[in-house]
Amino acid sequence: MKIATFNIQNLFHRDKSLVEQPIGKCITDWIEELDMLMRKSSKLLSEQERIRELSFLLGFEKTTPLPYAVMRRKAGLLYLKGIHHSAEPRAGHLTNWNGWIELQTKPISPTSTDNKAQVIADVNADILLLQEVEDRASLEEFNQKVLPKFNCKPYSHTFVIQSSDKQGLEIAILLREGYSLQTIKTHLIGGHSDLFQQLVEYEISSPSSEEIYILVSNLVKQTDDLEIAHTIRKSQVESIARIYKNLIAKGKTKVIIAGTFNTPSYCDSLSPLFQNTDVKDITKHFSFEVATDEGDDASYFRLGAYRMGVNIKQNDYLLFSPALFDSMQDSGLNRKAMWPIKKPQWSTYKEVTSKYNAASEHPMVWGKLIL
Repeated sequence: MKIATFNIQNLFHRDKSLVEQPIGKCITDWIEELDMLMRKSSKLLSEQERIRELSFLLGFEKTTPLPYAVMRRKAGLLYLKGIHHSAEPRAGHLTNWNGWIELQTKPISPTSTDNKAQVIADVNADILLLQEVEDRASLEEFNQKVLPKFNCKPYSHTFVIQSSDKQGLEIAILLREGYSLQTIKTHLIGGHSDLFQQLVEYEISSPSSEEIYILVSNLVKQTDDLEIAHTIRKSQVESIARIYKNLIAKGKTKVIIAGTFNTPSYCDSLSPLFQNTDVKDITKHFSFEVATDEGDDASYFRLGAYRMGVNIKQNDYLLFSPALFDSMQDSGLNRKAMWPIKKPQWSTYKEVTSKYNAASEHPMVWGKLIL
């Protein structure tokens, strides 16, 4: 059995709050000034000239001469239509509205989507755990139409569990033929009112009728207030550790914990798992292999990295109970679709030429077990 976890950072479209940086104070001031000038019923010549300057600074001159636009489902993209197309109905006769709407999501580059599929095809796991999937429709389209482009057979079963936020960061699982999902449970972990995080518990039956229990979550990210983020994450991890111990106490010894924890393993917020349970990190297994950094960095061990020569910050985890860790035959990490923004460098797919067409900021972590 081969299992992998991958924070795919959405398939076709991503909430713009996750990709856009907060605007600077200059831009905020320009917008406020332009709004003030535009509201004036009469404008001096100097004010008209200032409006033109502000329009240039804010990028309003970058317009298209095409007159029509249409919203389509795929990728949440706003497509412009040429003048030879028929006009689309614009509004009801009661309102006669002719305005604009702001899209909450931004389309992901098709090359980036292809690179996501390439990683999945190369690893070709029997059980694939994905974090940050926008919805089931997108996952099914990706599974049926994009994966086959890379000689990867579509997965037989796909399931998406909606998260409590509204940013399209759902948790998904994909299963090959022979693996069946017996039960799904969701747990609210943590203890901070509306800051509860969701943990998904899967019970999987393998072709050999082995029962495997998988716990998956995407824990709180670092915020400006590191102390609050640490407190919330530690509370969430304590809940995960408690659920894991309950499974072990019931004789369910084949347990896997996976997901994005958004902090290195030495962080105190992860201590309830790493110090107070017997789970083992796949990166510590003797079979764990990954192409190392190039040059001098191949012999360097950065604090918080996966291991020597793999100097990217560890945020993604695949943890095993001792019964499964001892049956590990092979394991590794695929980061060929990640863009190395700065040194150290590593080998990537030739299609990965910038951070904009990289598959994700996260690697795929995988392990192969003999049940």
